[in-house]
Amino acid sequence: MTTISEVAKAAGVSVSTVSHVLNKTRYVSPEKVKLVLESVEAIGYIPNTVARSLKLSSTGTVGLAISAISNPYFSDIICAIETECSKRGLIVFLCDTQDDPVRELELVQHLHQRRVDGIILAPSGDPKKALDYLIRSDLPCVLVDRLSDNRFDQVGTDNVAAIQTLVDHLVTLHHRRVGIILGQPGFATTVERAKAFRAAMIEKGIEVEDNLISDGNRSTADAAASTHRLLELKEPPTAILASNNLAMIGAMRAIRERKLRVPADISVLGIDDFEWADYFEPRLTLMAQPCDEIGRKAADLLIERIGNKLRPRETIRLSPVLRVRESCGEAA
Repeated sequence: MTTISEVAKAAGVSVSTVSHVLNKTRYVSPEKVKLVLESVEAIGYIPNTVARSLKLSSTGTVGLAISAISNPYFSDIICAIETECSKRGLIVFLCDTQDDPVRELELVQHLHQRRVDGIILAPSGDPKKALDYLIRSDLPCVLVDRLSDNRFDQVGTDNVAAIQTLVDHLVTLHHRRVGIILGQPGFATTVERAKAFRAAMIEKGIEVEDNLISDGNRSTADAAASTHRLLELKEPPTAILASNNLAMIGAMRAIRERKLRVPADISVLGIDDFEWADYFEPRLTLMAQPCDEIGRKAADLLIERIGNKLRPRETIRLSPVLRVRESCGEAA
């Protein structure tokens, strides 16, 4: 195996100079930098990153624990986090928690054992063990999307504003009987959106019946079944609000299976815009979450936290944008 001493000999410089060039720990003249890098390439030297991390108390890596595969909504957030970290010279280790609390804890522990400098986590519905572990280990962490614990920096969407905007839009179109398809139980987003829905409807003077609120939808199949139940009510809703993209897909599936027309027979709208929303017929009215900005802010906060663990905690709620399309019309 090629050693740093061989690089120094080939470049005609000291071992310490080679170390400073590779680790960027001290100024070295451009001429010597050029000699060192040319020698590294010529003899195929590979730096010992483990030794370097032990010396600098930093590995230049961050962990991202998120339900990457099971929830396509996170793809844009993941890309934004990776892009921002890459700009800072950080490598991202992506772990799919599958929204399973047991797996979530295991992955957080594995990332910690691999000496990542910090973690960005989208908490599961029951994240207490993982979050308590992070607090005990004093490992810098930022929670993303699901803002469930003020002990951490957090970045996500302003869910209250999102629901309020959607309810305002529905009431403007004279809808008073509205059903909502919520996401997985326990998620901070699910809890916030359910509470915000009731509050927004009451503010408009509209009483919300319990049978119009469907929670515990873990998949598109669950959301489709919940939509069928809403549509089978003696007085079905005139509009359905899907609280995330999976709920929207399930709702649209059920509506099509019943051969209903949108928006002639029922209006639909929801949270989570996605690039193929315009390919639905009709095109879907949705609240677009600022995924890129969420990812960038999360990466920025984590990097700041790594550099200064005593900095005050921040919770950032970013504003979504209503994109009005043809899937939501006036109530009959």
